Amino acid sequence: MSTVRVRFAPSPTGYLHVGGARTALFNWLFARHHKGVFVLRIEDTDLARSTEQATQVILDALEYLGLDWDEGPNKDGDYGPYYQSQRLDIYKEYANKLMDLGRAYECYCTPEELDERRKEQIKAGFPTRYDQKCSELTDEEKAAFRAEGRVPTVRFKAEGDGETIVPDLIRGNVRFENTQVDDFVIFKSDGMPTYNFAVVVDDALMKITHVIRGEDHLSNTPKQIQIYQALGFDVPIFAHIPMILGSDKSLLSKRHGATSVMQFSEEGYMATAMVNYLSLLGWGYDDSQTIFSVPELIEKFSLERVSKNPAVFDLQKLEWMNGIYIRDLSLEEFYDIAVPFWQKAGFYPEEPNTEEKEYALRILAEIQNRIKFLVDVIDFAKYFFTDDYEYNEQVVESILDKPGIEDILEYIYDALESVPEFTEEHIKPLFKEGLEKFDVKMGGLIQPIRVALTGSNISPGIYDVLELLGKERVLDRIKRTLILMKERG
Repeated sequence: MSTVRVRFAPSPTGYLHVGGARTALFNWLFARHHKGVFVLRIEDTDLARSTEQATQVILDALEYLGLDWDEGPNKDGDYGPYYQSQRLDIYKEYANKLMDLGRAYECYCTPEELDERRKEQIKAGFPTRYDQKCSELTDEEKAAFRAEGRVPTVRFKAEGDGETIVPDLIRGNVRFENTQVDDFVIFKSDGMPTYNFAVVVDDALMKITHVIRGEDHLSNTPKQIQIYQALGFDVPIFAHIPMILGSDKSLLSKRHGATSVMQFSEEGYMATAMVNYLSLLGWGYDDSQTIFSVPELIEKFSLERVSKNPAVFDLQKLEWMNGIYIRDLSLEEFYDIAVPFWQKAGFYPEEPNTEEKEYALRILAEIQNRIKFLVDVIDFAKYFFTDDYEYNEQVVESILDKPGIEDILEYIYDALESVPEFTEEHIKPLFKEGLEKFDVKMGGLIQPIRVALTGSNISPGIYDVLELLGKERVLDRIKRTLILMKERG
């Protein structure tokens, strides 16, 4: 078997969404499994919408996911350039070749004329298709059109009868009647190739052996196969993977929440969790196994296990999986990930000393099992580093504004002020006395203290919080909270 060569070919007209990322991942896994080549090609012929910024967003998203490419932007390769906008001469060469072979021709029909003929076809009850009006123009007729200022498109002369069979590794042989394919445009009047033409030329010249893409491209494939055959190119092996649906079983879109890969990154999803979850959207190895390391995915991935059925994007499952990957980090790994979040939030030094790092590691050990998203390391840790934290107003109203809470905090202040050692061993008996004194349950005593120390009702265990903050800061915060309560009346 020749070397497997696959490609991911996004259009830089926006962000890389979940569907595109899943397609890139399946191509990457297939290449790595077969020790093949993963090519990244940028399809930027839509000059009005393609931007360098959007291209960079795609590159950033692939790098975040760890999907390194072997050939493409910023990489050497024998089959470049890897930007379609830099390959226009190549497309013109092959369009001319098709015309020389009698398999393409110039079309001078205007958009208005085409629209009028479509309306006539609909009115007569016929299928809408190009009527080959320009397929047999003489040189004189072409010259006359040009004299009018008309700029031609180039149309491919499709097979008129028979059928085109798409051999698909996931769906088997898919048959299309050639009568469904009319003479379609392969070069637009603005000098740009159409998708169906450029993708064939690129895949053929880049020696792509397998085309793995979404099933929404399946209907394009008969047109592409006819171009392959007309140019004498080998037809690659196709695999059209299932679409991704939202929870309501409609196509996944922004209304279902985040769909941009980099948005997931910014919200604190680990790349390993994203890769694991995306791999399960349409593929599975064993119903009993959900968590896969990247090496396991590479080892086990095969197109034979990709489903024909649509995959449903379950955000709750992704959140659950992300929590598992966070908890699986070593403390040092967690520290390396958390520090940039803290520094961006402005409460952790750029060059921490040994004591500051040890303190940070103690904090991370307490919060690691409590967070779902990496970005949570900010809210769960900020109050350990700075006294400039805010009180959650709803929590203040539901906990601190209750009758008797001021008395509880004053008692706790006095008790903690006199404790000989600021450890759970010495603090716990004082809390027990407080339960009896105020006739409250543990939550009634602990929650006001937690709000006073953190501004929230969610934190690690109260004794851990007390020991990490230390006696002086704890007393200062309780005093600050009591002043706030008196001001609120």
